Amino acid sequence: MDADFIKVESEHSALATVIGASSAGVRTFTATSSQGLALMHELLHWASGARLPVVMANVNRALGAPWNIWCDHSDSLSQRDTGWMQFYCESCQEVLDTVIMAFRIAERVYTPAMVLLDGFILSHTAEPVDIPDQELVDNFLPPYKPEIVLDIKKPHTFHAVTSPEYFMEFKYNQFEAARKAEQAAAETCAEYGKLTGRHYPLTEAFMVDDAETVIVTAGTKAGTCRYVARALREKGKKVGVLRIRMFRPFPFGEISKLLGRAKRVAVLDQMVSPGSEGVLYQEVKAALYNGGKGGPQAYGFVSGLGGRDTVPEHIESMVEAVESAERKPLQRVNWLGLKS
Repeated sequence: MDADFIKVESEHSALATVIGASSAGVRTFTATSSQGLALMHELLHWASGARLPVVMANVNRALGAPWNIWCDHSDSLSQRDTGWMQFYCESCQEVLDTVIMAFRIAERVYTPAMVLLDGFILSHTAEPVDIPDQELVDNFLPPYKPEIVLDIKKPHTFHAVTSPEYFMEFKYNQFEAARKAEQAAAETCAEYGKLTGRHYPLTEAFMVDDAETVIVTAGTKAGTCRYVARALREKGKKVGVLRIRMFRPFPFGEISKLLGRAKRVAVLDQMVSPGSEGVLYQEVKAALYNGGKGGPQAYGFVSGLGGRDTVPEHIESMVEAVESAERKPLQRVNWLGLKS
């Protein structure tokens, strides 16, 4: 591969390096996890504000203290407002395919993208994957040719100090690009699905159409949720699962439409905002809010922090709790699997 691998001393330097390379018109990729992503925080804003289509894989792991190397989503969800697209994957095959698609989407809207994979569950698991033919990938993802690059023969000023007279317009353009990324992602995923037979919608619905209770989650816990939904269906309970693949930009319209027919929505978070509630829960509630015109009641649950297992019994208890919420009201944040 015609590429350079640059070893640096920290994640902060790693992202600074790919920002420079991307500004010079080079297709760039980096990877990080947990505290490393937190160390990048300053430059995450810089990459998105500079409209650079960097793609980065992040292995989801908890943030300390206490020190923890196992999975939850606190690292990436704490960076939700940095202007990066975020794609949460459920399998190693999905990670591979999403990296390819992420470059296509990022370079179309000039917005950086994170590809998220659960720590250890995916990052340290051997799994067969189908690697697309080089010719297919080359046709799907042709060479990156940005309109404006760092070039000593054609000098430009990049990312200079901007006064209040112009700064807000830069942020408006950045916001509009992120908004358009939802459509760009949907079209890109549809085209990739036709080429490979592997389809990745922005939100993945499982038995949602007639569901009275819908579990909403992201990442690998969706598999456990689907297992429980099947088991509860056999008992006569109409339960469905909605897995959110694209968290930024958040597909408000699609989620509102998919959940609109349910009576109850149980949101399973792997991150909690101290003093508030689960981050995914906040976003789902915003999607369901329709000017006070009613809709399903949403409830927030937190589980799996620091790698704690979320077992089928936890999911079953969550469904039971929301079905009984009228008789036994729930708290704003409901914890699953805490040790007594």
